[in-house]
Amino acid sequence: MSSATRTLISPATLARPRGKAVYWSVFTAVVLLFALAFLFPVYWMVTGAMKSPDEIAQTPPTLIPKQWHLSGYTDAWDLMQLPEHLWNTVVQAAGAWAFQLVFCTAAAYALSKLRPAFGKVILGGILATLMVPAQALVVPKYLTVADLPLLHTSLLNDPLGIWLPAVANAFNLYLLKRFFDQLPRDVLEAAEIDGAGKLRTLWSVVLPMSRPVLGVVSIFALVAVWQDFLWPLMVFSDTDKQPISVALVQLSQNIQLTVLIAAMVIASIPMVALFLVFQRHIIAGISAGSTKG
Repeated sequence: MSSATRTLISPATLARPRGKAVYWSVFTAVVLLFALAFLFPVYWMVTGAMKSPDEIAQTPPTLIPKQWHLSGYTDAWDLMQLPEHLWNTVVQAAGAWAFQLVFCTAAAYALSKLRPAFGKVILGGILATLMVPAQALVVPKYLTVADLPLLHTSLLNDPLGIWLPAVANAFNLYLLKRFFDQLPRDVLEAAEIDGAGKLRTLWSVVLPMSRPVLGVVSIFALVAVWQDFLWPLMVFSDTDKQPISVALVQLSQNIQLTVLIAAMVIASIPMVALFLVFQRHIIAGISAGSTKG
């Protein structure tokens, strides 16, 4: 005996021409409202960089620029040294992504499939770090990076100062472990019967099946480094090595507002493009990690 699903509007009402028209009118209005709420700030930022300095400061503001100026983007590219700082950000984000993907994947696979001694205790300790505010870890993390234990070397003004702390990401590790827990045991046992070792099973079986969640972890890792401000500000005192998030603040003192807005637009393009290209993988990874079986 199947139970009917209760909805706000009954199927009988939707079957009528008037009900169908009202439904689609409300649905279209809501979609347009949400699209406007999300897209209007982007439009305002992109067009704001194309206004003249006087127009961007006038009250009330203009919705459409009176004259379109592209000089804001060219000035931002040259005056704020965006190519250099964007490259610094790419290097820092790519390194943090690679380190995090390798070590978090290895740790999650060990906790999920290798079943080490005290594995649950270790996992509990890792998850307990999620309850510690990130600001509380800044000072001990800085002291560790400034004088690395045992090696007694400084990682300040070095990309390793960004890469190594990024590895300790409890959320991404737990996300990977939960996904590995859901992989069919039969497939792993078949690989063992064929003579594959633990490392071979991870490389040839587990990782190809884990592309959706690896895509999600990659996006989280890249975005976290790209948008971070406080930690890169503390690590990089050398302005030539600073990422774009820090450089925009450091170089904005004597820069026109339109040029600064243009620089922010350029800085946001890589992450927006990354999301648009990999949005299907992101949604697939989140949905795959949210169900069991």
